[in-house]
Amino acid sequence: MSSIHHRTATVDGYEIFYREAGPADAPAIVLLHGYPTSSFMFRELIPLLADDYHVIAPDHLGFGHSDAPRVGEFTYTFDALAELTSGLLDQLGLDRYALYVQDYGAPIGWRLALKHPERISALVTQNGNGYEDGFVESFWTDVWAYGANPGPDTEPAVRAALSVDAIRWQYVHGVPDPSLVSPDTWEHDFALVSREGNDEVQLALFRDYQNNRPLYPLLHEFLRTSEVPVLAVWGRNDEIFGPAGARAFARDAKDAEVHLVNGGHFLLESHLDVVAGYLRGFLGRVLG
Repeated sequence: MSSIHHRTATVDGYEIFYREAGPADAPAIVLLHGYPTSSFMFRELIPLLADDYHVIAPDHLGFGHSDAPRVGEFTYTFDALAELTSGLLDQLGLDRYALYVQDYGAPIGWRLALKHPERISALVTQNGNGYEDGFVESFWTDVWAYGANPGPDTEPAVRAALSVDAIRWQYVHGVPDPSLVSPDTWEHDFALVSREGNDEVQLALFRDYQNNRPLYPLLHEFLRTSEVPVLAVWGRNDEIFGPAGARAFARDAKDAEVHLVNGGHFLLESHLDVVAGYLRGFLGRVLG
C-alpha cells in the first residue's frame, strides 16, 4: 500500500495543506472536498487509488490544516479559493488530471475546468452540484435569502448550519445504517469551524454561493464541447443536492456514467467500497 504524505505549499503567501500519494508519473487525480470538512474526508479513499494514480487532496483556505486568515484579511469567495487551488496545482507541475469533486469542491473544480479545459482528463462528481436540478429547495431557501439580503433577519438560519447537530445531520441523514458513520467525522469538522473567526469565513462563503449558479451554463457547454468523461456517483438520499442533480449530467456529458447509491451527502463514510469500485472502474476505462 502506498504511503500518504502530508505536505504544505505556499501559494500567494498562504500555506495550503495537501495530502499526496501514489507514483508521481502515474495519471493524476485531484480530490476536492466540501463543506464543512477537509481532505480528511478522503483519508480512506486515497489508499484505494494510490497504487495506480498520483493523488492530490488539498484543504481549501479556511478549512482543515490550511491557513485560515480572518475575513478582514482575505476575501473569501469561490473564485478566490479556485485561484489558490490552481496555484497549488501549478506548483506541483500538474498539467493533466482528473477531478473528483464533492459539495464545495464542485464550484472550485468547475472553475479549474473552465480556466484550463485542456488539463481535465475526467470529471467525477460525488454529490457535487452542477445543475439547478440538484438544489433541494427546503435546504437552499435560507441560503438564497441570506445571499440576497445578508443581515440579522437572514443570518440566524444559515448560522445554524455551523452547529454540531447540523453538521452531524449532513453525515447521517439518508444513511440507512447511521452506525457506519464515525462520530469522529462531525466532531472533527465542528472543532475546525468553531475556531475563533472561522464562523465569519463560513458565512462569507454562504453569501457567495449564489455566484456559482451563473457558471452552470458555461460548465454545460464545456461538457458538450470537450466530451470529457464524466462519472456521477451520488448518495440518492441527499437532501442538500438531490439525485436529479446527478442525472442532469447525462444531458450534456457524452455517455455520462451515473450511479445513485442508497446513502447520503457524505457517501464515502458509509459506502466507501461502492464508490471506490465505481471510481476505479471508471478511471481504468477512461485513463487506461
